[in-house]
Amino acid sequence: MPSNDARTLLQTAVPTAAAGVVAAVISGVVAGGKGALGAVVGTLVVILFMGIGLVVLQRTARSLPHLFQAMGLMLYTAQLLLLFIFVAAFKNTTVFNPKSFAITLVAATLVWIGAQARAHMKAKILYVEPESDKSEKPQNAGSKS
Repeated sequence: MPSNDARTLLQTAVPTAAAGVVAAVISGVVAGGKGALGAVVGTLVVILFMGIGLVVLQRTARSLPHLFQAMGLMLYTAQLLLLFIFVAAFKNTTVFNPKSFAITLVAATLVWIGAQARAHMKAKILYVEPESDKSEKPQNAGSKS
């Protein structure tokens, strides 16, 4: 993974994990151990889904740049639908508190999206790839006076 991609992943995963820790503490106080477990599971699901999505999107940007925008829209739509499916699938679970899970899932997703937007705004990414072939020198079209 190139350094820009790794940096973006780090700048999005760390704030999401921090939000998950805060959510786990609050859920632990409000709903007990099952609430904290629900918050931890919700945070891990968001980091896993969004991290995989970011890696897929970065690879698409390199190999098929003309599909980048469409792929991004499709990817985020699919991720949100999968997160809704997770909430629906675990709404009656007794392993952890489903309300803490759902609230943490939404909060962590919002933190991830915000952190990813900030990381992309702060990244210094070239819009045009410079030529790597240094053997050719540009011709001067001006007069030689």
